[in-house]
Amino acid sequence: MSVLLVTVLCMGMAIQVNASSISDTKKKAEELESKKKAAESEKDSLAAQLDSIVAEMEDTKAKIDQKEAEIEKKEEELIQAKVDENDQYESMKKRIQYMYENGNSQFIEILVQSKSIGDFLNNAEYITTISEYDRSMLVQFQEIVKAVEEQEKALQEEYDELETMQNDLIAKQDSVNTMLESKNAEISQLESEIGATADTLAKLEAAAAAAARKQVEATQTYNGGSAGASVVSGNGTFTHPCPGYSYISSEFGWRPQPIPGASSNHKGMDFAAATGTPIYAAAGGTVVSAGYSGNAGNLIIINHGGGLQTYYMHCNNIYVRAGQSVSKGQNIGAVGSTGNSSGPHLHFQVMSGGTPVNPRNYL
Repeated sequence: MSVLLVTVLCMGMAIQVNASSISDTKKKAEELESKKKAAESEKDSLAAQLDSIVAEMEDTKAKIDQKEAEIEKKEEELIQAKVDENDQYESMKKRIQYMYENGNSQFIEILVQSKSIGDFLNNAEYITTISEYDRSMLVQFQEIVKAVEEQEKALQEEYDELETMQNDLIAKQDSVNTMLESKNAEISQLESEIGATADTLAKLEAAAAAAARKQVEATQTYNGGSAGASVVSGNGTFTHPCPGYSYISSEFGWRPQPIPGASSNHKGMDFAAATGTPIYAAAGGTVVSAGYSGNAGNLIIINHGGGLQTYYMHCNNIYVRAGQSVSKGQNIGAVGSTGNSSGPHLHFQVMSGGTPVNPRNYL
């Protein structure tokens, strides 16, 4: 009887232990299932947040593109103002030369003593020999200078706005990366908690792998010398700006858009040439701009007078400065791929009366 009682007691204890294990396993399974559902809900919420951030990034990018177009237009207006300023100054010098050649020595003495154009204009007020016409032209010159300064100030403000938009975009990208890192940490923690159940672990690993692929795809999607000798060639009005390189990679006028951001209405001719190839002034004139200019990259603009200017874009090197006089065939720079460019080449553009014209008419 004692042995029988002990046996029954042991069996009862074994049943209780087995029932407790089943209960514990079911409870663990329910907890794992609850955690799985919570993880899936969090993943869906994160995906929705990522979609919202992506939409904001696309909207910001559209605003940046619009601002770049406005800045490009303002740059063209600024260049034209500088051309007008240079033309006015050249005209004034001719009038001064005429007065000097006709014996008006008092005027040239004042000019020599002046340290700047502004100083000269102030001194000129005391020269009684200046004609009313010259006085009127001097006033007009002052107004042109003021207009140029105001355009330069407006251009700088627009660049500042663009920089702010770029910083906002970088901040949003950082936010996306932070959220992705946080999700990776949550998935790793969930995988460690469901490790005791193989079936649940396999399902969660598949979900984690899918989330990881999406994160990788999102990350991949949202991670932008000296001058040589002069060379004059050809029989046209202009000498060839890049002699020896006659292959035209893009003609003047309509073309398919070569790269994003490039214009389909091509305003010049593209001469394909290796980086460092010399660039020559098409004709003599005055350099009105020589420096970096947005999509045009390193840009040289020469005013030839009579409403005619030539542009040399995407330079790798610039050998001249604004205000410098250059001669026909003078080496002014070297071919490059700066700015918005698909490869090394010279974009040669001719402007007549402020309008782009086909360079072939002058070569």
